[in-house]
Amino acid sequence: MFSSVLMDSSNPIKENFTCSKQLLLIDDDETILEIMQSCFEEIAGWQVLTANNGEEGLLKALSEKPDAIILDLMMPGIDGLKFVQLLNQKFEHLHIPIVVLSAKAEQIDKSQFLNLGVVDVIMKPFDPFVLIEQIRLALKW
Repeated sequence: MFSSVLMDSSNPIKENFTCSKQLLLIDDDETILEIMQSCFEEIAGWQVLTANNGEEGLLKALSEKPDAIILDLMMPGIDGLKFVQLLNQKFEHLHIPIVVLSAKAEQIDKSQFLNLGVVDVIMKPFDPFVLIEQIRLALKW
């Protein structure tokens, strides 16, 4: 997908972002997961785990202990808000920073999520190059 940009050895984007971090991406939209995974692995050089729903995400967060979680809000079953609440209530010792991605970011109460420990709320759709910088800034990487 981004291979033409990545194959260029003079690509300043990859040089500026590469670090060995592991992200857990949780989204029920396969296309979004694939785009984010490619973006984060190929451009930023981050390791990426994926989950298609909140329940799978909780299991992976517990077993893999990623450096950060990128989380969709609107999912069937355990949605983004419930995921954050469960992670905080039952597994607060993990201290995994969470960034929320949502198509409805303008309509949600951002302070509600920040009070739950979410480090940022980012609007979908996103530009992959801008998203990397937004995540880096939010996580202070």
